[in-house]
Amino acid sequence: MSKIKPAPLPPDTAIGGYRVVRRLSSGGFGVVYLAIDAEGQQVAIKEYLPASLATRAPGELLPKVPPEKLSLYRLGLKSFFEEGRALAQISHASVVSVLNFFRENETVYMVMNYLEGATLQDFIITARDLKTQKVFRESTIRSLFDEVLRGLRIVHQHKMLHLDIKPANIFITDDNRAVMIDFGAAREVLSKEGNFIRPMYTPGFAAPEMYRRDSQMGPWTDIYAVGACIYACMQGFPPNEAPQRQEKDRLSLALNKLRGVYSDNLIEVVDWCMALDPLSRPQSVFALQKELSREGERRYTKLSVAEKMRMQLDTLVSDTKKNVQKVGEATGLGARPK
Repeated sequence: MSKIKPAPLPPDTAIGGYRVVRRLSSGGFGVVYLAIDAEGQQVAIKEYLPASLATRAPGELLPKVPPEKLSLYRLGLKSFFEEGRALAQISHASVVSVLNFFRENETVYMVMNYLEGATLQDFIITARDLKTQKVFRESTIRSLFDEVLRGLRIVHQHKMLHLDIKPANIFITDDNRAVMIDFGAAREVLSKEGNFIRPMYTPGFAAPEMYRRDSQMGPWTDIYAVGACIYACMQGFPPNEAPQRQEKDRLSLALNKLRGVYSDNLIEVVDWCMALDPLSRPQSVFALQKELSREGERRYTKLSVAEKMRMQLDTLVSDTKKNVQKVGEATGLGARPK
């Protein structure tokens, strides 16, 4: 039986001089509301409310935290507050604007610009369902991530990491701006203290080092996620998650199938960003920006005949093994896989 999520604040609740209109979204670490400020302007307010640590009954204001989880709850609260304070110092079109942050109801609220539009994930799903050869044009991908990287570079210059870059956290506004939302500082702090690392991260977009307590994170960690987002824009779905890749890495094979659809340069950029070894990735956003903007490298080559034959042979062998296995199972003549 799954745990019941904490109830959101009801409409018309007054907090910090704002009035809640309705819940916009909720996740494992908080709830986002549409609210109205004192001047009648719409804002988005994110409330720190980790579902794994706190409960709240409908109609109540205060979260209830079990005594054994209180220190962990407060640790995440402190990190969330510090994240709000740090983001408030950043002014960039591609980084969500934090207008205010305050403590109330034994939690913290982060007030941000209310954005109208849709997430990159929404666009990927829509484009994928059209079943065209390209999910997005390469020029669209390069332009989009040029904006994202400009913002991420500023974030890193402020000694911050995003730690949860994924298509659902890249918002495309109605006036065609790409904005990074939902930073993961509190998520990262809690992962180091709690016993539930994996559910904190989105499979496919989290770098290998995010699954280990003793590893060093840095700009290269966010860069892995950027590479995974570009991959999703090319393929229409996320790459395999890092632990799977460490067992058997199929990334190069998947990227090779995109040759002729996207340029060699873009494919190589994704491969570079998503290296399992952090030291083999771009070590700074600037290095990645420089490579992504190289016009002269945009060659669209087709696979050689030998490469095509090799890929077709691999597929044929794989399919034959599956068919033999099915026949064996059906007749009782073959061993079932363990």
